[in-house]
Amino acid sequence: MASNVVRFEDFLPTMADKLGGEGLIGELCNGFQLLMDKDKGLITFESLKRSSSLLGLQDLRDDELLSMLREGDLDGDGALNQMEFCVLMFRLSPELMKSSKKLLEEVMVNEFVGSMF
Repeated sequence: MASNVVRFEDFLPTMADKLGGEGLIGELCNGFQLLMDKDKGLITFESLKRSSSLLGLQDLRDDELLSMLREGDLDGDGALNQMEFCVLMFRLSPELMKSSKKLLEEVMVNEFVGSMF
């Protein structure tokens, strides 16, 4: 019997370990750039649908793609800005949520040290 379950393997903790906090945020920003509508600067339903095959999600229905957008849409505009996308990625990674405080502290320390010079 075939299953319609989408399996999600959480690679963010591994990426965080290898890249560090700043590197992980950079990669998330790159992912956002890949998925966003270039004219609007947001991930819209249309841009997500266009990019879904890059994510291996080409078989998802429109209502499932809309549900993904709604999950991360904090300001209710129907799209994801870069901050909403990054927050969503962290929320979808239970293991990374546990270590996110450490990553945030690392980024903040690097920003502070960088601003001193």
